[in-house]
Amino acid sequence: MEIASVLPEFLFVDFLGQPVAVWLGFVVIIVALLAFDLGFANKGDHEIGIRRSLVFSALYIAVALAFGAWVWWQIGADSGMDYLTGFVVEKSLALDNIFVISLIFTAFAVPRAYQHRVLFWGIVGVVILRAIMIGLGAALISQFGWILYLFGAFLILTGIKMLMAGDEEPDIEKNRIVRLVRKFIPVTRELHGSRFFVRVPHGPSGKLTRMATPLFLALITIEIIDIVFAVDSVPAVFAITTDPFIVYTSNIFAILGLRALYFALAAAVHRFHYLKYALALVLIVVGAKIFWSHLIGPVDSLVSLGLTVGLLAGGVIVSLWRTRNEPLETALPKSELVAIPPQIRSP
Repeated sequence: MEIASVLPEFLFVDFLGQPVAVWLGFVVIIVALLAFDLGFANKGDHEIGIRRSLVFSALYIAVALAFGAWVWWQIGADSGMDYLTGFVVEKSLALDNIFVISLIFTAFAVPRAYQHRVLFWGIVGVVILRAIMIGLGAALISQFGWILYLFGAFLILTGIKMLMAGDEEPDIEKNRIVRLVRKFIPVTRELHGSRFFVRVPHGPSGKLTRMATPLFLALITIEIIDIVFAVDSVPAVFAITTDPFIVYTSNIFAILGLRALYFALAAAVHRFHYLKYALALVLIVVGAKIFWSHLIGPVDSLVSLGLTVGLLAGGVIVSLWRTRNEPLETALPKSELVAIPPQIRSP
């Protein structure tokens, strides 16, 4: 008896270019990785060292590449190449996320022992938010093909802006998003372990009130910042391929490893100084690819991957060479402050 004959028919219904069974298989892999991470490998509050971080980062990359090999074998070589290119682009753009996340943890004085919990739930939120954004993007492209030109122009302008911005660093304390979140969410003055919400005496009456902790404020800020970054990264992958399955899976596998990669790179993120310029050039090239593909002819997937990897490798090599004598830095002081700084407390 064939397996297909005993499975529900809906599993073979096409959904966004692939059978439902394929999407469910991908979801099972993601849920299993998250359950393994939080429920077994990193259970409890503890500081994750660089060595452990590198091991888990390598594990996530290995799973992502294995999935890419399956895409290559099952869907086709072009799809496999597009998946790998999208994964590399998204993984590289995630390095900017690491820098900003480091600033957020420093601004809210989040101890390293609690950072993993924040990043875990942050990743869960990202999986959902990226699904919504990619779904909307795919729907818009299917209805309005010309929107790809807008994506291309946006990526080119973003790349040029990144090149011109140079060494300018974002100021978390003055960020409008942070101030807006603080305005509507009452936050305690100090952390309460790894809890996101607590009931504490509040106001003149001392009535117990449910309030968020700085840990939750850091989580919300990271989620909102990711939406901002997704405005760049999602169009970048759509510029490589318009297949929603390839776009979403490459995005999510790249983001899943971000948490593990953070603990390995947070102490050395300053050494990748010139990578931002390589990322800017990648965005320009990816954006230009849209116009080239529609006005002149399709760009070979291998050429696209080669340009992307070459630019990023050049940025990494130049960065490490120019900063070879600089010491590592830490994302937070050794004292691991637990009180939220006065300038970012809720009123």
